[in-house]
Amino acid sequence: MTDQYPENRHAASLAKLAHLMACLRDPVHGCAWDRKQTLSSLTRHTLEEVYEVIDAVEQGDPGKICDELGDLLFQVVFYARIAEEEGQFDLAAVADTITRKLLHRHPHIFPDGSLVSFGQPSGLTADEVERNWELIKNAEREAAASNNTPVSVMDDVARALPAIERAGKLQKRAASVGFDWQHTSEVLSCLQEEIAELQEALVNQDKQACDHELGDVLFTCVNLARHLQSDPETALRMANQRFERRFRDVEQRARLAGSSVADSDAVTLDQYWQAAKEFENNNDY
Repeated sequence: MTDQYPENRHAASLAKLAHLMACLRDPVHGCAWDRKQTLSSLTRHTLEEVYEVIDAVEQGDPGKICDELGDLLFQVVFYARIAEEEGQFDLAAVADTITRKLLHRHPHIFPDGSLVSFGQPSGLTADEVERNWELIKNAEREAAASNNTPVSVMDDVARALPAIERAGKLQKRAASVGFDWQHTSEVLSCLQEEIAELQEALVNQDKQACDHELGDVLFTCVNLARHLQSDPETALRMANQRFERRFRDVEQRARLAGSSVADSDAVTLDQYWQAAKEFENNNDY
């Protein structure tokens, strides 16, 4: 194997997509909508495409996954084209940058940091790889910082991330330098303490304190998920799906009884809810 990736249909397909993007952005014959886009205006579309990929994966439809990945790839090509027009970087630079980064962060796979060195056995577990990854990233931040600027492991954790994901990243960064609970039981105890503080704020009817303590409860739940090696976003998405299924079942039961959710009393709704849960448990959802 060489460092020079061979020409193949992947490269040809990407080149065709890049050319299509150049046509769409052509100042004379291009598309008016595509021409007016900027790096900033694309961000909301990119976020939508990411969630559509996730939704397609959860549906398990290969054709839809392929389609949505194409939409996401187009976003990358779009950003690169705008940057190229502004003299910043191009699609090749994007690919080269991520390739160099991955070579450097996988020394157990590429010992000398090149594709040529691939093929040696690696005995690292997935957990060890993840720990090494964080250590390498910490070293990269140290190397990139100026002598007069203090470096924090919290540097470059994007503030625009969804709160749950950002909480997890902040916790992982802290854990990479030893700031972490040692046992899951300790995190559970911390969660119980945070819930008790939230209950106290509720008793005191202190809205600001309630917001503060609720945030701490949620942050600790993310920490618990990390210690359980569970992705909190996935766990919450699954909980959302369960709630939606059960509530739709409750609506159906109310309709069959000649009523609606809004017109049913609390006792009846609880009966419907328990029946919906039992039906779900018996049908392996």
